[in-house]
Amino acid sequence: METINNFCLFGDDNKEYGLESFTGKKVVLYFYPKDNTPGCTTEAVEFHMLKEEFEKLNTVVVGVSKDSLASHLKFKEKHQFSHLLLVDDNLDMMKSLDIYGEKNMYGKITLGVKRTTILLDEQGKIIKRWNNVKAAGHAQKVVDFIKSL
Repeated sequence: METINNFCLFGDDNKEYGLESFTGKKVVLYFYPKDNTPGCTTEAVEFHMLKEEFEKLNTVVVGVSKDSLASHLKFKEKHQFSHLLLVDDNLDMMKSLDIYGEKNMYGKITLGVKRTTILLDEQGKIIKRWNNVKAAGHAQKVVDFIKSL
């Protein structure tokens, strides 16, 4: 089973997080391009709406983007969701997982964050990876997959 490298990223609560922060729980790491954009807002709100479902499945949901702490705080406040957002402003984690790089946007090749979700087991090993995620309905697909385990 594939693993991810440990990381040290700041959360929107100004605390540092790494893999050990989530030991004993499954972790949904959803990587998204930018706070307060339509797709990213849809995705974040849908994960929030299913928070109780994830908790029943011993799973924590964590959003990761390159946006600043201040941006994350405004994003959460505006849309009133409560799950943790991590700041990967130097893109180290996203580059190591091939989440930041070339992507095709309406036929134009650009550099950016590829909307991706990674599910980790209780020991931090990758159970599943979703690439090129479509935001609407994705959170429910993740819940359904975890229930099927």
